[in-house]
Formats: sequence, structure tokens, C-alpha cells
Amino acid sequence: MSGTETQRVADERFRDAVRPEKPFNWFRLTVTVAVVAGFLGASLSVDARWERLPEVPGELWNIFGLMFGDLDLADLPDALDSMWESVGIAWIGTMIAAALSFPLAFLAARNVSGRVSVVVTRQLLNIPRAIPEIIFAVALIPIFGLGPLAGTVAIGLSSTGTIGKLSAEIIEGCDHGPMEAADAAGGSKPQLVRWAVMPQVMPEIIAFWLYRFEVNIRASAVLGVVGAGGIGTMLQQSIEFRQWASAGMALIVVVLVTILIDMASGAIRRRIIRGPRPAAQT
Repeated sequence: MSGTETQRVADERFRDAVRPEKPFNWFRLTVTVAVVAGFLGASLSVDARWERLPEVPGELWNIFGLMFGDLDLADLPDALDSMWESVGIAWIGTMIAAALSFPLAFLAARNVSGRVSVVVTRQLLNIPRAIPEIIFAVALIPIFGLGPLAGTVAIGLSSTGTIGKLSAEIIEGCDHGPMEAADAAGGSKPQLVRWAVMPQVMPEIIAFWLYRFEVNIRASAVLGVVGAGGIGTMLQQSIEFRQWASAGMALIVVVLVTILIDMASGAIRRRIIRGPRPAAQT
């Protein structure tokens, strides 16, 4: 039999062969059913009046008309002052969280600390992560009184858990080569952390601090509703007394300032993570 005939016979056998069926993915089906069932259960349990959902666009249009149909520039200075207070609350609160979470992050990292330290510290970080900023603010207002101080401390405490947990994960993901080299050279644990770990993780940790600052700006606006200062207080009072034009001006300032800060913070984060650009060679 020639080589061509042999190849033809092989091709026919290959075509006639029965391909095995793809096994059924029970895990994917189970997850899909669980997600759909959870969505349906949550939709039914909230007791929402879904038949009124088509009315939402019209109601939103009416509210936007009240807020933005008769804006008064005389409200702009007050809105800017309140927004500046919210930015200050977010910034100082973020710095408090960064100072508290930085040492805790190393205690919670498995490649730096022992098992007992990791377990205990991670549970400590889970406590503020589970409590919203507004709950902290409500609890702190009787202590610090109405105003920005309660909101600042509330944001600082609430952000500590999130920043600490993610910073610990960044530390755990660093390259082990420098750590092994420092250990082989006889470096102590503090020296290992200072010279082998921190140079690797600080750019990402600082970038995350900046990102959390952006999140805290929006959180500070919400805290003002309970009397913790900032633009939220102006919004709450304007809506309560039906001063829709003032509320509209406050919303415009919140959106514009948040966009500007997000753009600036994003550029700084990219610069920190990417590092300085090499100088052009002539």
C-alpha cells in the first residue's frame, strides 16, 4: 500500500472515530442557579413596588427640574466652602487610617509575621471593615459633637480595616528574592522589612492610599447627612427646607470637585507605580 493510500485510510478512520462528549459542568450550573435564586429571593424580600418602576424617569426629571432649573450663583461660595471641608475631612481621615494601618499591615502579612500575629491582626482589621462610616459617625457625634471632627475620626477608623487588609496582601505579593538575600546576609527582621520589603511595596501602598482618599471624599459627603460636617450637611439642610436650588448647586460642586480630584489622583497614582521616566539620551 502506497503512502497516499495509507494516509487516505487514516483520514477515513479519523473521520469515522467517535469524539468523546464534553463532560457536563455541574459546578457552573450550581453557581448560576445559586446566583439567580439569590437575586430573585432578594428582589422579593425587599417588598419593593416594582409596578411603579416606569414612573422613576418622570420623578427624576421633576427632581432635576427643581434642583437645576433655577440655580443661584449666590449659593456657590457656601457650596465651595462646604466641599473644601469635606475634602479636608477625607484627607485627614485617610492620613489617620494610613498611620494606623501601616504597622498593622506588616503584622498581618504571612511572609513577614508569625501565624499568631497574622490571625490576631487580621481579625482586628476585620472589625472596622465591617462597620460603615456612618455608624462610626453616629457613635462619635456624642463624643466629639456635631461637626467635621466626628466625620474625620469616623472615616479614619473605617478606612483602617480596608487599607490594612489590602496593604497586607500587597506585602505578601512582593518578590521573595530580596528577602532571602537579606536573610542570608544576616539581617534582622526589622532590617529585612526596611530594606527588602518596603522598597517593593511602598509605591503600591501609597497609590492605594490615594485611591482610598477618592473614596473617602464621597463618604464624607454622606456623613454630613448625620451632622458630621462637610457638603453633606448643606445638602441635608437644603433638601429638608425645600431649598432645591441650593441642593442643586451643592450637587454640581460635589460632582465637579470629585472628578477633578479623581483625575489628579489617578495621574499621581500612575506616576508613583510607573516610576520616573528615563531621561532622554542625547
